[in-house]
Amino acid sequence: MRLLLIHANEFWYKVRERAVDEADEVTADNAEKSFKNVLVVFTTVEEADEQNVDEVVRNAVDEVVQVFRNVNAKYVLVYPYAHLSSSLAHPKAAMGILEKFRQELAKVLGENIVYRAPFGWYKEFKLHCFGHPLSELSKQITATSKARGRIIEKKYFILTPDGKLVKPEEYNYTDEEFRVLVEKEVFKKELEGGQGRVYQYLRKFGFEWEELSDKGHMRYEPHATVMLEAVTQYSWRVASSLGIPVFRVRGTNMFNLKAEPIRRHAELFGERMYEVRMDEDKFILRFAACYQQFAILKDWVLSYKDLPLGMFEVADSYRYEQSGELVLGFRLRKFFMPDLHILTRDLEEAKKIALKVREKIVEEAKKVGREYLAIYNVTEDFLNTHFDYIVELVKQEGRPVLLTVYPAGIYYWVINVEYIIVDELRRPREIATWQIDVGNAMRFGIKYVDENGSEKYPVIIHTAITGSIERYIYMVFDTIAQNEKNGIPPSLPLWLSPIQVRIIPVSPEHLDYALKVAQALIEKGFRVDVDDRNESLGKKIRDAGVEWIPYVVVVGEREVKTNTINVRIRREGVQKSMTINEFIELLEKEMQGYPKVDSALPLLVSKRPTLPYLRQLAES
Repeated sequence: MRLLLIHANEFWYKVRERAVDEADEVTADNAEKSFKNVLVVFTTVEEADEQNVDEVVRNAVDEVVQVFRNVNAKYVLVYPYAHLSSSLAHPKAAMGILEKFRQELAKVLGENIVYRAPFGWYKEFKLHCFGHPLSELSKQITATSKARGRIIEKKYFILTPDGKLVKPEEYNYTDEEFRVLVEKEVFKKELEGGQGRVYQYLRKFGFEWEELSDKGHMRYEPHATVMLEAVTQYSWRVASSLGIPVFRVRGTNMFNLKAEPIRRHAELFGERMYEVRMDEDKFILRFAACYQQFAILKDWVLSYKDLPLGMFEVADSYRYEQSGELVLGFRLRKFFMPDLHILTRDLEEAKKIALKVREKIVEEAKKVGREYLAIYNVTEDFLNTHFDYIVELVKQEGRPVLLTVYPAGIYYWVINVEYIIVDELRRPREIATWQIDVGNAMRFGIKYVDENGSEKYPVIIHTAITGSIERYIYMVFDTIAQNEKNGIPPSLPLWLSPIQVRIIPVSPEHLDYALKVAQALIEKGFRVDVDDRNESLGKKIRDAGVEWIPYVVVVGEREVKTNTINVRIRREGVQKSMTINEFIELLEKEMQGYPKVDSALPLLVSKRPTLPYLRQLAES
């Protein structure tokens, strides 16, 4: 808080026009006032003051009271003045702090002594300063101690599929991965650091930190770009496969903290919010797609007949993670979240839809070759009134879950489920999630009309079925890393492979036929390149293996004469001779249910410069 204290012989002000939406009510009593022998306290409430209001106000009161008594003033006027700092508090917060400041001064000096000019209005004023040594003073008021973060008392249990609640310290751990999860979450066991094979894989395929940006921001080279786009398109397919209408939207990533629902929602995330200042406003970069989708949904005219419905966006999302906790491809400050929100009529319908969401989350992990562990975060009131439902969910998980019980009413959700893998370095990693939200529809003004014509607030399911785009790719690479430890050669699924087919002509005379084969595959939407370099056949085949290319097609004199191709299948470690149509049929079958994404590289390998990540591929 910043103060400019003027001991005035005379001071007069008059309200002219509104300056901000959040403003004090102007009445006949406060619209215009004049004082004699008054200590005018021009006051700017700063952003930091919101974190420790009581102490800041107490320190400000002490300063003003001391000056008031030293100059022997008759009145004190607290005058809102936003020009003493560039770091302003939210208008609503500032208004509350100013009134608290006035009230605390009045407790010491008297109600008939202390006044406050209206906040949020342009005002004209006349000032006659006494001019003595103490008549002009400036003060910066801070808290003398650090603001304390909100401490939330949580209770931990192990909940088994047969409905038994067991204290974590009393549970018999037969699942090593589950024990690792509980030790980290409940007993706060420190995990070893280090970089495993996933880190190497990510860099090998062009996922890198961007050193010219803020920490935690990535860049995506051509191979990485293809993978990112493939998972992005696939996440939409998954979201729209739940059997309910889903609408795909796009939006902005920046929202003004002056908006009350944004401010209140942002307060739940505290220091993890990414903030940007523009002109005199403060914005947050979105945590996920919530703000944009809710802003759209509040303007829709919805009937009970429209529900349930979903809204989906792959949102560029921002979280101010601690720099020491950043993990390439997993814990980022900027990432892509395939965020789905499902509006349901009430809690009972939300519970039914959530069962389908849970099933889809588990199904997608199994396609990658993983089984999730789960953390069930629930509010105490939801646990007490819906215990049988929670047990039903855990029964479907088929294994115990870590149950974390929160006090009621501190968050907008009643149940929030995190799905976890334990990675190659034995570290728990959250991938997918869903939650049931009972608070944000009212906060953002999202309504529907029920059968009786009454307006109701829907219950909202939040979910990222595949997890963030980067985390999904992290899980794929981690699965490959763990398979490799067991002697399985590394390979990507066809739909995710940056290059799906490489065609290698045995000699330059066979290049035209190689290009003909490539064109036939490209027309069907497959990612193909042709290695036309002046290298030996053996080196070309080895280089294709370095890039984990699933299918390598070699064409020579025999293939040209018979109009066939020789296909090397990486996954099976075999070679097969087949026609182009037979090969296309094989690829189509393997791609069933997955998106086709264009290549991000030129067709001819000889036309590519020595890209750093491709050099890493060659050297690995």
